Amino acid sequence: MKKMARFLISMMMMISLCSVSSASESPGVYGIKRGSFSAKFTNWGATLISLIVPDRHGNLADVALGYQSVSEYTNDTSYFGSIVGRVANRIGGAQFTIDGIHYKLKPNEKNNMLHGGVIGFSDVLWKVTKHESDRISFSYYSFDGEEGFPGDLQVSVSYAIVAPYVLSIRMRAKSLNKATPVNLAQHTYWNIGGHNSGNVLSDEIQIFGSQYTPTDDNLIPTGKLVTVKGTPYDFLEPQIIGSRINQLLPLRGYDMNYVLDGGKKMKLAARVYNKKSGRVMELSTNVPGLQFYTANYVQNVTGKGGFVYQPHSALCLESQGFPDSVNHPNFPSQIVRPGKTYKHNMVFTFSTRLV
Repeated sequence: MKKMARFLISMMMMISLCSVSSASESPGVYGIKRGSFSAKFTNWGATLISLIVPDRHGNLADVALGYQSVSEYTNDTSYFGSIVGRVANRIGGAQFTIDGIHYKLKPNEKNNMLHGGVIGFSDVLWKVTKHESDRISFSYYSFDGEEGFPGDLQVSVSYAIVAPYVLSIRMRAKSLNKATPVNLAQHTYWNIGGHNSGNVLSDEIQIFGSQYTPTDDNLIPTGKLVTVKGTPYDFLEPQIIGSRINQLLPLRGYDMNYVLDGGKKMKLAARVYNKKSGRVMELSTNVPGLQFYTANYVQNVTGKGGFVYQPHSALCLESQGFPDSVNHPNFPSQIVRPGKTYKHNMVFTFSTRLV
């Protein structure tokens, strides 16, 4: 009922702001394809709902967790495949100060804000602005004061198959009248063995980040940058995901932001390998951080085909600015000023290995 109320509120707001055309005033499904590589999306949350990729033998599988029907996404609490914002990850105390002005946000995780608040970008209808055979674009108008954030913001995301088995994602946000924090993330839960293949603990991962941002008990960064060397967060060389996960107790798994090597230029952020299928997934991005999350709080969630997802049934690679950066001056700034444009690029490249 709560999500349905969000849905109705979102529709009323967006229609009144003329941000959605009559063709996109309800959630729909849109596909793109090139050869055997295909994806589907919904305009609810500009969400990726499936991605079909062949294994080493040419067998196709959907490697993104999700739901059987579009209507189920309006009740989702896991952010399956969605664009999250205006600020992804957490803002400590659900508050911040810009240019001497203090802003109080709407907390939705204890006293903190997570993934944009009670009704973030994952819980609204986006407008479909372009749809061709191999690409689709969405836009959303975020109004001044939405979830407590200052300023009007025009947001867009484009998904495109730019080469065989290469999916490009481009997120843009332009501040129209006030300085505001912006930190968008694409929140797909990946299992490259297949969405219904079990957990990802035997997958191999490499993360090209030499430091991470440790957190307190509420997963709010302390402000420090710490080397991964000698910790279970060290994936500079390929490691099996589950090989050191027990060292993270009392945590349930990985949920940490990495400081990517290479700064703000486009660079390789992570590589994942599933031995059984032979699939390899690589992520490149131009943003400074990467949240590695192992679906620790996904439990008894009924997904596509009736398959029930459990903890560690997928991993998220959320390229992003650092969490709570608006409250840590030593972190890379996520403030976008009027007339300026936030630019976040991601490229997922899929391939296979013989062994």
